[in-house]
Amino acid sequence: MAEFTDRVAIVTGSSSGIGEEVAKRLGALGATVVVNSATSVDAGMRSKAALNHMTVLLAKSHSPVRFNAVAPGLVETPWTKDWQNQHDGVKAIAPLHRSATPEDCAEATLALLRNTYATGQVLVVDGGLTLVM
Repeated sequence: MAEFTDRVAIVTGSSSGIGEEVAKRLGALGATVVVNSATSVDAGMRSKAALNHMTVLLAKSHSPVRFNAVAPGLVETPWTKDWQNQHDGVKAIAPLHRSATPEDCAEATLALLRNTYATGQVLVVDGGLTLVM
């Protein structure tokens, strides 16, 4: 399928888990995919607010090019497989009572790509966790 042959997607995550799933799905739909990975958890955590703000600023300054972002909560990946306490905590208090999957994040990314009228948006995919925090 060539739905996204004229699109370039930059995946700022790792090449496993979320990043891998997003890259696979976008590549299968014809997109050119660039994957980038942060080298430390601390640097990644500090940069999230900046990336969210940058999404809005780029959408304002580069229209009609669209800029959107997906902000996942805790995701079940090989990297978080030993974080059972965190997964249990999310299951206990999040309205959807589970952690996200890489597939959840990939579907959110595809939804933003397919919606040609959304720009400057940060789609939070956390099972409603931010609603109760």
